[in-house]
Amino acid sequence: MNKGKLYLIPTVLSDDTQELVLPTIITNHIKEINIFIVENIRTARRHIKKIYREKDIDNTTFYAYGKHDKLSLEDDFLPHILNGENVGILSEAGLPCIADPGSKIVAYAHDFHIDIVPLVGPSSILLALMSSGMNGQNFSFTGYLPIDKGERKKVIRNLESVAKKNGQTQIFMETPYRNNQLLDTLKAQCNNKTRLCIAANITSKNEFIQTKTIEEWKQTKLDIHKQPAIFLIC
Repeated sequence: MNKGKLYLIPTVLSDDTQELVLPTIITNHIKEINIFIVENIRTARRHIKKIYREKDIDNTTFYAYGKHDKLSLEDDFLPHILNGENVGILSEAGLPCIADPGSKIVAYAHDFHIDIVPLVGPSSILLALMSSGMNGQNFSFTGYLPIDKGERKKVIRNLESVAKKNGQTQIFMETPYRNNQLLDTLKAQCNNKTRLCIAANITSKNEFIQTKTIEEWKQTKLDIHKQPAIFLIC
């Protein structure tokens, strides 16, 4: 029997934008796949039903792989694949394995020579970079910055130094409820001439994307509290 395949299935960045940002091929795969590894089962079930209303959710198998979940790749994943069944990975938003868990599952699948099928969908990181006006040929994604104030300041200064020295765009993010504090730290620590792009609520009706110098941001009133955002400096 042929092995099943592992599909990496994108999800929306903003509620109720499925028809706007997800290609038809995702709907086709959602129809045929009945085993999913997801960050949150409740939201995954809701997302799948919005993509394909006729999906029989009650006869669909879900495995959770969030921060506090234990997923046995040997017992919960591999038997399905070896039995010829396709499996899909869904993250809470955007692309699986990009600033989200899932890479260990993919690495495990490679060890067993399982075909990996990445599907096209929205990435807040790449969409922010595309619209920032910054260097898209040389860039680095750092992820979340340290919570400790001293460590955070040190990392920001280092990122700015690398950006200036190498012309490399530095991309990072923050837990939404700490966005305003991060912005305040950036304005305090970075050179006035450093460019900062803030891309918030990407693909939503309230999308906000602006690139300004730190000096200009100091003169701008902006509240991005609890709004999903990507930050870029160069």
